[in-house]
Amino acid sequence: MQRGRRGDLARNAPPRARARAPEGPGRRERTAGWRERALFFLTSFRALVFVCLFYLLTKKSKKEPLVSFSDLKARISPQAPRRTSCGILRESLYLRDSGLLPWAIIKKASDLEYRIQRRALFKEDFINYVQYEINLLELIQRRRTRIGYSFKKDEIENSIVHRVQGVFRRASAKWKDDVQLWLSYVVFCKKWATKPQLSKVFSAMLAIHSNKPALWIMAAKWEMEDRLSSESARQLFLRALRFHPECPKLYQEYFRMELMHAEKLRKEKQEFEKAKMDVGNLDYPEEILNGELARIIYKNSVSIIKGAEFHVSLLSIAQLFDFATDLQREIYDDLQALHTDDPLTWDYVARRELEVESQPAGEQPATKQARAVELGRKEERCCAVYEEAVKTLPTEAMWKCYINFCLERFTKKTSSQFLREKRLERTMMAFRKAHELRLLPEFQYKQWIDLLLHHDFLKEALEVAVAGTASFRDSVTMWQMKLQVLINSKSPDIAMCFEEAFVHLKAQDCLPLWISWAEWSEGTKREEDTEAIFKKALLAVKGADSVTLKNKYLDWAYRSGGYKKARAVFKSLQESRPFSVDFFRKIIQFEKEQESCKMANLREYYERALREFGSVDSDLWMDYIKEELNHPLGKPENCGQIYWRAIKMLQGESAEMFVAKHAMHQAGHL
Repeated sequence: MQRGRRGDLARNAPPRARARAPEGPGRRERTAGWRERALFFLTSFRALVFVCLFYLLTKKSKKEPLVSFSDLKARISPQAPRRTSCGILRESLYLRDSGLLPWAIIKKASDLEYRIQRRALFKEDFINYVQYEINLLELIQRRRTRIGYSFKKDEIENSIVHRVQGVFRRASAKWKDDVQLWLSYVVFCKKWATKPQLSKVFSAMLAIHSNKPALWIMAAKWEMEDRLSSESARQLFLRALRFHPECPKLYQEYFRMELMHAEKLRKEKQEFEKAKMDVGNLDYPEEILNGELARIIYKNSVSIIKGAEFHVSLLSIAQLFDFATDLQREIYDDLQALHTDDPLTWDYVARRELEVESQPAGEQPATKQARAVELGRKEERCCAVYEEAVKTLPTEAMWKCYINFCLERFTKKTSSQFLREKRLERTMMAFRKAHELRLLPEFQYKQWIDLLLHHDFLKEALEVAVAGTASFRDSVTMWQMKLQVLINSKSPDIAMCFEEAFVHLKAQDCLPLWISWAEWSEGTKREEDTEAIFKKALLAVKGADSVTLKNKYLDWAYRSGGYKKARAVFKSLQESRPFSVDFFRKIIQFEKEQESCKMANLREYYERALREFGSVDSDLWMDYIKEELNHPLGKPENCGQIYWRAIKMLQGESAEMFVAKHAMHQAGHL
């Protein structure tokens, strides 16, 4: 009765109410059947996908163990680390199966890879990811060597290499102007990639950075030395010279490359002839074997780039190849003909006499004395060329080359007393002649005085120093050398010389002389004179230079009169700015070295130091806190107040550093 009434109510209800009426038993049974069938199909599909994935991941060679079903299930569970692609997932599984790497390392690479997939990209993220993957490759190599595992290299290493190359391509496309990024890409390809890939990298880099000759040289050198392709290297050099027609370095390296190519062909031909092979089918033109291409480059380059320095550089390169004697002679003759008025030409010609053998190869001297005599003859020939040069070209630059050669030969070690005396005599003669002609620069006056002082020629050194200060009155170096000679000779005119120097020199340049004067006065044990010198120096030297002088003054006061005198000097200078942190640290250290170290004095010194440097130096605040904690008369209750004062005064990184140091100190780690 109830059931029929419910059916009547459902039939008589309005349409909306009829739709919301409860379902009958037949409809519920049909719906449940459909749900069961759908669940069955979904479960079957998931099982099929799981079986296919299991088959793909366990498809290995017979030499490797298969992955167990439970192990695979654990690895693809939601808790296992996942990478961003199926290929990377397979690579991770291979690494885990072989025992090369744990999941933690793979997950770290995953985290770094997610960062380069973001909308906002940063170059540092790409660099960090690439560096991590490179370290990963090196670690895999070491692990393979250690455990003797040599399988799945294509799936593991090659996969990582291709991925890193893709990251480099993305980074170099976004940050094209970063040369260091391109060079990192090149280095990676040289170590891990193939040669054709590196050629593409060089092409892409040179298309963007064609204005950098060093990159063209790097690419051509790689083509010549690594790929053994002289034709590709030649094409790169020719393209580079279109962009940089006046670059000396490009011409030098192109010249060297052609000579290397000729030498390689000559060696190949010699090897074939030794093996008695027919070289008729091979192309070995005599012009190329004799360096004709290099000669063409030389002719073109010297017509564009003038100067003896470039000429000499090409001659130095040609001398590295024994077969290019005719080319060397031609370059040498052109050098002498085109650059007679250049000191570098004469210098090169003179030094070349050292390489010329005066006797046949079989008649070389056997004893040390004979070899020393022979070397002396060579040096005499060099000096004869230099003597002719300074007559033909009497300039300061030419005399500089001559004197530098004499000094170089003099500093060469030899056991022959005759050779040492001859070299010293020759050097002194060169200095004197240049001085008489007034063609000796300032730094060579200094070299001359040093040489004389080294051999205790004090009288001659003083004459040279007087002449040097007369020629260069505004040179601090020359006055220092003169004073050094006077001090070594114990002359009574030292103080007068200092006074004379201050008359000719600018006040801002006199600091080294004031310090030298004070040190000399301290050595004479005259405290009153030394203190008077320091006081006069502080009146004469202003600004930042006075900081060094104040530190010297405080050190001298402590050495000569102890803490009492040092405190008096500190009191006299405490308002004479500028200061340095070391100035305050010195007086603090002097106070702490006393038997009765007073905390009140330390507080005074710290407060004065913090008044000057409290906004930038966090170490001062930390030392102040430690002093209050560790000193027997310190007040630890003041540390909190010092801490908050430091927080208010310090700014930026200094404040952060102070907070970190204070925390470490409280934890007992500092």
